[in-house]
Amino acid sequence: MYIDGEGIDKNYKKAFELSLGLAEKKYSSGINLLGFCYKYGIGTDINEQKTFESYQKAANLGNSNGLNNLGTCYEKGTGTDINEQKAFESYKKAADLGNSSGMNNLGFCYENGAGTDVNEQKAFEIYQKAAAFGNSYGINNLAKCYKYGIGTGINIQKAFELYYKAANLGNSCGMFNLGMCYENGTGTDISEQKAFEFYQKAANLGNSSGINNLACCYKNGVGTSTNEQKAFKLYQKSADLGNLCGMYNLGVCYEEGVGIEKDLNESIYWYSKSAAQGSDDAQDKLNNIFLNL
Repeated sequence: MYIDGEGIDKNYKKAFELSLGLAEKKYSSGINLLGFCYKYGIGTDINEQKTFESYQKAANLGNSNGLNNLGTCYEKGTGTDINEQKAFESYKKAADLGNSSGMNNLGFCYENGAGTDVNEQKAFEIYQKAAAFGNSYGINNLAKCYKYGIGTGINIQKAFELYYKAANLGNSCGMFNLGMCYENGTGTDISEQKAFEFYQKAANLGNSSGINNLACCYKNGVGTSTNEQKAFKLYQKSADLGNLCGMYNLGVCYEEGVGIEKDLNESIYWYSKSAAQGSDDAQDKLNNIFLNL
């Protein structure tokens, strides 16, 4: 309530104090919320160690959100060493307690072999369960299953419908993927205008892929007028958020002078960052540049 300002003004300090008070009384939900405060610096300083410890305490009391958040700590290395096995186990416990976020994260583990063997069938089934609970990330991932045939047959119509549903629930990944559907005609008619609008919505929520694709729209005049300066600024924003494609496209801008003066050193810098994250296109660009120096 004090965090999101529901019915009252936001008061992060008060939110932290209330969470601390509930935690001292051994209320698992309060302990979990305390971990959230430490993670994001709500009413206190960010403290990854205390984040982990709080989520661990909540998890030990059987709190499903605490279990899910503890899994995330093990997955990302927040306040502890990365341990995919422990992440998987925590997500499974949360999912078994009916936690839809735990279900979605468990589906991810089965899809990608994180802490367990790859099992696309289980991934699909668990995403399906999360989606049935209305979890927007589960809905988005279920759509991906239908789009690419992960654990089920390819059905681009269902993929489109599910991306649309996730987007309507405010999920930025769903918005981005819906924009892709409209741009490429996946399960629907091509509509560059709608593609632009959904990339814009995703970008407004800070989705780095949405920001990158919005930049592409401005660069190539997809659903809007060409504006190379806007394209450059958006590629810069996406790149600063660590987006592999944003880094690559920013390198192109500096190499070709799109919305900015040509700067080979800056181009090499951004291609190198993109290549370090696994971009083959960026590595090819670097190879070509060095061959011609």
